[in-house]
Amino acid sequence: MDPARKNARKISRKTSSPRAVVKAPTTAAVAAHLRKLANRKTLDGMSRYAIPSDGAYGVPVGKIRDYAKELGRQHTLALSLWKTGQYEARMLAAFLADPALMTPQVMDAWAKSFDNWAVCDHACFHLFDRTPHAFAKIRSWSRSREEFIKRGAFALLASVALHDKLASDAPFVASLALIERAATDERNFVKKGVSWALRGIGKRGGALRLQAKEVATRLSKSPDASARWIGKDALRDLTRGK
Repeated sequence: MDPARKNARKISRKTSSPRAVVKAPTTAAVAAHLRKLANRKTLDGMSRYAIPSDGAYGVPVGKIRDYAKELGRQHTLALSLWKTGQYEARMLAAFLADPALMTPQVMDAWAKSFDNWAVCDHACFHLFDRTPHAFAKIRSWSRSREEFIKRGAFALLASVALHDKLASDAPFVASLALIERAATDERNFVKKGVSWALRGIGKRGGALRLQAKEVATRLSKSPDASARWIGKDALRDLTRGK
């Protein structure tokens, strides 16, 4: 385990506190409840954000979050919901799963089934970043050829950079090399994830801000179009309000 992950995610966030647990409903009962929360406006709006709506119900994320709070931690149910492949079921699963029970194998299996940026980012932002395996997965997924697995590496890096207030600078400094290596990937969801991660590291402040700006400056002068876009995008954010 990375030193920065020692003591398994001592993150100062309200969402890391224990939630009350109620008796787990069946997967079918959860699906039925989610359908009741759906509305046509949300379903029709998904395409505007490049989220596939085939098989989706159209439930606002806020309502999914509220339902998750009612249910509390339900790890077994979360695993079952994820296996359905249904959009809202997977979003709910990321809220319900217990980070302490997420194994590297389950994280890999979930990542391999990412089929859109929304589920990818949601799982990374609300679940994977709380596990002790986060930096190991960032390293391995960053080498993937699959678009959303690779996106997951950098969405996860951005999430950890934002949420883990106790992590040392060392794993983030090491991750800058992963960012530079991935910067030439021209796929839209990958390059946006890479930029997000670089900006996230820089926003931790101090020496990390300086090193992130150095990387962004280098990328902004690259002959590669994707790398230049990432560098300029990060520099705009990191120099804003200076």
